[in-house]
Amino acid sequence: MKKNQVPGSAQDRNDADRGAVEENSQPSEARRIGAWHCLRQQLPSPADMLASLLRTVTIALFVLTFLLQPFFIPSESMEHTLLVGDFLLFNKQELAPAGSLSRMFMPYRDVRRGDIVVFHHVDPPLLIKRVVGVPGDRLRIENGRVLVNNTPLYEPYAAFEPAPADSFRDNFPARTYTDPQVDPGWWRLMQSLTHNGELVVPPGEYFVLGDNRNHSMDSRFWGFVPRQAIVARPLVIYFSLRRPSGTDPGKETDARQAADDRLGHGSELSAPLAAFARWRRIFRVVH
Repeated sequence: MKKNQVPGSAQDRNDADRGAVEENSQPSEARRIGAWHCLRQQLPSPADMLASLLRTVTIALFVLTFLLQPFFIPSESMEHTLLVGDFLLFNKQELAPAGSLSRMFMPYRDVRRGDIVVFHHVDPPLLIKRVVGVPGDRLRIENGRVLVNNTPLYEPYAAFEPAPADSFRDNFPARTYTDPQVDPGWWRLMQSLTHNGELVVPPGEYFVLGDNRNHSMDSRFWGFVPRQAIVARPLVIYFSLRRPSGTDPGKETDARQAADDRLGHGSELSAPLAAFARWRRIFRVVH
C-alpha cells in the first residue's frame, strides 16, 4: 500500500476498475484483429479485382458494339411515339444484315412494314423512322393518309400536328416539282418508279416516314432506304428528359425544322436529370 493511502479508499477502487478494464480490453482487441484478418482473407486480391474489372469492361464493349447501343432523340419527327429527350437502347443485331452461318445462331429477321428502324443516312449520318413501304409495295399518300397496295394503312401511331399546307407532303407522289426541299435526284427517280399514281418500291429498298407526319423530313423528300443501311431497331426507353418540342402549343414551327433529327450519343446527360425527367416513360418498350 502506498504511503498516505487509506485502505479501501476511492483511489483503491479506481485502480481496481482500471485494471479490470485493461484486462477486458485485451480480448476485445484480439477479436478485432482476428476479424480484420478474416475480412482480408475474404477480400479479393488486387490482381483479382483488376481481372474482374477487365471482364466487365470487355462484356460492356461487346454489348455496345454488337448488340445494344444508347441514343438520344433530339427532334419531334417521331412524336408521339418518341419524344424529344428520350434516351433509347437499340438492338443492333436483329435487323443487321446476316450471313448464312450467323443466321443459324442469332435472332435475325427481315424488316417488316410498321418497324421503327435506325439507318445510315448522308446528312445527318443516323436517322430513325418507321417503315411504311417494303419491296414490291405500291404506295401513295392522299391528304396525309398512306395507302399501300390500294388499301389504307392502319396507323394508330401517326400524328398530324398543325403545320403550313404542303401539297407535295400530303399528296404523294406529286406530278409536279413544287417543293424546293425535295432532292432533285430523288425527284427524277420517283417519276420513273411512279405508275398509275402509285410509287412502286423496288427490290432491296424501303420507304420510311416519321410518325409526326407534318414535321418530318423522310422518304418523301430524299428517297428510299437501302436494306444494307438499316442497322438497328429501338427496344426500350431507358430514360427521358423533359425537353420542349417545336410542336408544343404556343410555339410556331415549320415542317422543315425537323430536318435536324439526327440521333445524339448522350452528351446532353449533363442537364439536371431529376428536374426534367419523364419518369413514366422510363423502361417503356418502343413499338
